[in-house]
Amino acid sequence: MNAPATIVLGTRGSPLALAQAELARAELARVFPGAEIRIRKFTTQGDRRLEWSLEKTGGKGLFTSELEEALLAGEIDIAVHSGKDLPTETRAGLALAGCLKRARANDVLVVREGVSVPERVATGSPRRRAQAAKIFPEAAFSELRGNVSTRLRKIADGEADATFLAAAGLARLGVSAFPGLIFREMPLELIVPAAAQAAIALQCREADAAKFAAAGDAETTHAVNVERAFLSALGEGCHTAFAAHFDGGRILLFREDVGFVARRTAFPREPGALARRVSQILSEIFSA
Repeated sequence: MNAPATIVLGTRGSPLALAQAELARAELARVFPGAEIRIRKFTTQGDRRLEWSLEKTGGKGLFTSELEEALLAGEIDIAVHSGKDLPTETRAGLALAGCLKRARANDVLVVREGVSVPERVATGSPRRRAQAAKIFPEAAFSELRGNVSTRLRKIADGEADATFLAAAGLARLGVSAFPGLIFREMPLELIVPAAAQAAIALQCREADAAKFAAAGDAETTHAVNVERAFLSALGEGCHTAFAAHFDGGRILLFREDVGFVARRTAFPREPGALARRVSQILSEIFSA
């Protein structure tokens, strides 16, 4: 297969999205030495409507639709997404070429200095809220939107006592501290991550999937496919209190009506067999 002379990457324009696009550019440069790799920024509906509650509007496609449309129109060759933002239903003509090697998937509790047990926790994620309510049963919860620096500033300014952020996002931005705040990484068993959290997804036109697959990490891509298969089977999304994380030998799940579930198991890579295995596990969980 001929190496492309030029590869155009599409990304959101937030600092984190741009940092992730640079990681994608570096990996593609390794796979396709000599190719010119350009980055094109897009503003998505989710970026424009910061006043929207993702839970109430159902965040499906809010951060991905403009990039997918640019792919289909041939304006870009690869859309670089945060894996957890990708809808489980792939748009016709598009494919997930793969995911870059995943960083730490844990969530981080960010709490104001001097606060031992937060009474006000700000997060727009139903998944985080449902799990945090079990850790801090007396806490009141509120929405929080904006990029990472905006969220940190709001907590430091006293808008709430604490919030949760992804460890991977903080690391990619080089953020390990912030004035007036304390960072506490949470165990995966205490706060199960969102499906595909910490994975950088490379989406392309279906005809180009084989060409760009080499830029992905096989084990991360498999883990993300497993987690997304659970999302798809349950019809869940980023606006629901559901979490799934596969570490290669163990699946961790959380849903508000079931609680925390951990299973040591393997999953087949063939999509049909994967879907059947996921269905079997869910049947066992809900019939228990």
